[in-house]
Amino acid sequence: MSFLNAEWRKLAIVNYEIDPNLLNKYVPHGTELDLWEGKCYVSLIGFMFLNTRLLGIPIPFHRHFEEVNLRFYVRHLDNGEWKRGVVFIKEIVPKPALSFVANTIYKEHYETMKMSHTWEEKPDRLVVEYRWTKKKTPNVLRLETALKPKDIVLNSVTEFITEHYWGYSKGGENKAVEYEVTHPKWQVYEVLDHHIDVDFELVYGQEFGFLAACDPSSVMLAEGSVITVENKRMLR
Repeated sequence: MSFLNAEWRKLAIVNYEIDPNLLNKYVPHGTELDLWEGKCYVSLIGFMFLNTRLLGIPIPFHRHFEEVNLRFYVRHLDNGEWKRGVVFIKEIVPKPALSFVANTIYKEHYETMKMSHTWEEKPDRLVVEYRWTKKKTPNVLRLETALKPKDIVLNSVTEFITEHYWGYSKGGENKAVEYEVTHPKWQVYEVLDHHIDVDFELVYGQEFGFLAACDPSSVMLAEGSVITVENKRMLR
């Protein structure tokens, strides 16, 4: 049985090219940075969890909620095959119980904040917005897109960003936690406009504060799908 079943929907993805040296201390044991055409990326991602079940059981008041995370990309060589995965700098959710479970079991870096979202379909575009607040400072990630999604172009940066099916986190000295995330290939919407007003230093720490003054390398909106998060294993 999967540890978690849910839907991830309307994933607003903002990608920044970053100096890989800034991420070295976050790279879990047994993994290395995964680059796209020699470039290292971090991604700010906002989306909705829907119809969430833990070990097959729906938890009251914890089925539908927002998440915003900052992540980067790694790979792990396992029996001669590369597994492509993600590492989270921080994941923000609106429910304390979610943070407790993820931080305790999967050694992740969840933080609880006040959050909200808006999905609005206008005659000529879709508007998707995620909002979260830390120390009374509001943060906003807003995309305006075409109304209909399209298939992802093969061998594109969009495919690279969305096609990482493993999660990794540090599990202690010379150890890492590995877990699989399953989902079909997603479709994406053409982004027409975006607005990003995030206090990166306040939310993610001083070393990521410079992102507030950076233009994104790319901005995407993925429709998402049903997903599963499988049970963890330890890499030593």
